[in-house]
Amino acid sequence: MAALRARKTNNEADQPSSPVLRFGADKPLKLDAGTLLSPFQIAYQTYGTLNDARSNAILVCHALTGDQHVANTNPVTGKPGWWEVLIGPGRIIDTNRFFVICSNVIGGCLGSTGPASINPATGKPYGLDLPVITIRDMVRAQLMLIDHFGIEKLFCVLGGSMGGMQVLQWASSYPERVFSALPIATGARHSSQNIAFHEVGRQAVMADPDWHGGKYFELGKRPEKGLAVARMAAHITYLSEAALHRKFGRNLQDREALTFGFDADFQIESYLRHQGMTFVDRFDANSYLYMTRSMDYFDLAADHGGRLADAFAGTRTRFCLVSFTSDWLFPTEESRSVVHALNAAGASVSFVEIETDRGHDAFLLDEPELFAAINGFIASAARARGLSA
Repeated sequence: MAALRARKTNNEADQPSSPVLRFGADKPLKLDAGTLLSPFQIAYQTYGTLNDARSNAILVCHALTGDQHVANTNPVTGKPGWWEVLIGPGRIIDTNRFFVICSNVIGGCLGSTGPASINPATGKPYGLDLPVITIRDMVRAQLMLIDHFGIEKLFCVLGGSMGGMQVLQWASSYPERVFSALPIATGARHSSQNIAFHEVGRQAVMADPDWHGGKYFELGKRPEKGLAVARMAAHITYLSEAALHRKFGRNLQDREALTFGFDADFQIESYLRHQGMTFVDRFDANSYLYMTRSMDYFDLAADHGGRLADAFAGTRTRFCLVSFTSDWLFPTEESRSVVHALNAAGASVSFVEIETDRGHDAFLLDEPELFAAINGFIASAARARGLSA
C-alpha cells in the first residue's frame, strides 16, 4: 500500500487529479531568486460557483505540507480534505454561497511545478535545479491563477501557518485585489527558533543515504528515513506539552512493562513513528526542503525597510487575525505585532486569541471558537461587500 501511494504521489507531480493551469514561455513566473520559471503549471481545486459579478471568490492558502485538496477526497491518501470541517455546502465557508479556490503552491508536489516535476530542459525531475521558491513567488503564481478566472478582487484570502504567510503577502503585495484577509496562527516573519527546527529537518533529509544530492528519483530511491525523522521533529512543534500529556502521558504502547531496549516503549514514540511513516507516502522530500526554506525567508518588515506597518500602508483590506494560547510555533505575540502594524497603517483589523491546549494544529481541528470567529468575520465582510446571505 505504501509503495502504491508513493507511485501516486510521483504521478501527481506532473499529471495531477485536479484541474491544472499551464503557462508557456510567453508567461513566465518571475522569482525572487532573480530567474524566470517557464514553463510552469498550477494545480488547483474549486468549489461552488463564481457569481456573475465575480465578487464571491475566496482563496484558501494551504500550510507547509498541505495541498489543493482542501474540501475533497485526497487522491493519494484517500482521506477527506484537510479543511472539510470548515469548507463545504452549509458549512462556515459555504460553497453554496462562495466560490472557493485552493491551489497547490509552486514548489509543492501535487501538481504545481516543484522539484518532483519534470524539467523540460532535461526530461528529468528538477530536483535541486529548481530555483528556491519564496512565499512571494507562491502568491505571484496564485495571482496568475486568479487572473485566469477574471476575478478582479477576491472577497477573502485565508489560511493558517504557511498559508497565513501567503495571506499577509497577498494583503501587502496586492491590497487592491483583497477585500478581506484572515491570517491564522502565523506571523510576519519566521523566528530563529522556527528556522532552527526547519534546519534540523532539512539536515535529516539530506543525511539520508538515499537522498543522493536530491537526485533520488533518477536512481529509483526515496530518502524515506530522513523525511520521516524530519516530520517527527516538526510534528512535535505543531502540538503543545499539555496536549501531548493529555493524549499520551507516559503510557506504554501495547505492553505492560519497559523492554529496556530501543523499540517504541511509549505511546508517544509509536505515534511519532506513525506520523513519519505515513508522511513519506504522500510528500516529496525535496519539496519539504523547498517549503521549509520559503517560510524561513519570509520577512515582511525586512521587505519594507524594517518597518512592518509600511507593508500595509494605505490598505483598505479588512483583517481578522487569529492566534492560539498554546501555539509556541507562532505564539500570540507574533499576531499582536501584525495587529499593531496594521493599526499603525490605519487598517480595519480585529484580533481573536483562542484559549486551547491543542497547539499550532488547532487551526485544522474542530475548534468552536475558531469557527465562531471566522463565521462572524465572514458574515460582516459579506454584508460590507454586498453579498446576500
